[in-house]
Amino acid sequence: RMKTNLNPLFTDITWGAGGSTADLSMELATNMHKHGHVANLHLTCTNMTKNGDPVAAVRDALQTAHDAGIRNIVALRGDPPAGEEEWTAAEGGFTCALDLVKFIRSEFGTDFGVAVAGYPEGHPNAITELKEGEEATLSESEKKRCSTFDGKSYVCKDEDYKKEMAYLKEKVDAGSDIIITQMFFDVEVFKTFVNECRAYGINVPVIPGLMCINAYGGFKKMSKLCKTRVPKDLEEKMDSMKDDAPAVKEFGVKYGAEVCQELLDFGVDVLHFYTLNLEKVVYGITDALGVTTGLIEKSNEKDAKSMEAVGSAWARVGDKVKSIYGEGVVKEIRKNAEAVIEMQSWELAGGQRPTAYLAKGSYEKVF
Repeated sequence: RMKTNLNPLFTDITWGAGGSTADLSMELATNMHKHGHVANLHLTCTNMTKNGDPVAAVRDALQTAHDAGIRNIVALRGDPPAGEEEWTAAEGGFTCALDLVKFIRSEFGTDFGVAVAGYPEGHPNAITELKEGEEATLSESEKKRCSTFDGKSYVCKDEDYKKEMAYLKEKVDAGSDIIITQMFFDVEVFKTFVNECRAYGINVPVIPGLMCINAYGGFKKMSKLCKTRVPKDLEEKMDSMKDDAPAVKEFGVKYGAEVCQELLDFGVDVLHFYTLNLEKVVYGITDALGVTTGLIEKSNEKDAKSMEAVGSAWARVGDKVKSIYGEGVVKEIRKNAEAVIEMQSWELAGGQRPTAYLAKGSYEKVF
């Protein structure tokens, strides 16, 4: 539907932590390619193994994508798998996105277009929680990156930010073609980031990552998760509408269009929307910008509920999983995120197998 209505320059498909959605992501990207989309496949290079070999798993994923005609990869390190709070590198494998960029270029030459992530406010791992009174000591640049949630302030300090920029330069020098940024709500933060890129000799296109405002809960959750700076007037406006879902969507269109127009005036050529599989706000924005006409009236979000993630992306129905109770097969993922698992490691009388009901995060997929 979005292909017909918008004909986007490219369409992203994400890749679950540790390759948890590898098969599904590849299937979706392949089908998108067959139906005329320019598939931009995200690929994480950590916590993935094939027969104990982390490099083979990544090579196979790239070869499968290449064989399917996919020619665009977003090279990422990856997040910790579900149920784990800290990321650790697999022995003998990749340690960062830079490793993946180098590997793609060494194994596939220039066959793939390679995008990497950029963090206008610093990578979440480089963002520090400020101690009491420390806010008064921030530099002017730090103040512009500072975010506050639940009475606590966070910032990527200047020294850490310099390391972030130096690392981004390494990724680009290794063969990255474009940068797609983390979400942001303060346009000045993005402008500063682009100017910093140029000052560091990073001259590839920088594409802004735009998180559409679809719902109050999602807005609060994502901004806190990413430690994204939220301008005070935006925060106050959202808080005033938190119980009025239609008003939030309407405002999402208005605010999104204003942000996009400011970015276009700044010289941005491409707008990258994190749609979350929803279309109404995106269509409203493109209509407001004059890119499309009357699309918002055609929006159809009757299937929105089916687009929401249920349970854990770490495993789906039919997957083999393991927990402290042994191994089993997922039979159902319930709306409350509970998994119904038929245990394979136990056997009852008559050959019956017991069923376990496990909470999200208490099991992991077996590859």
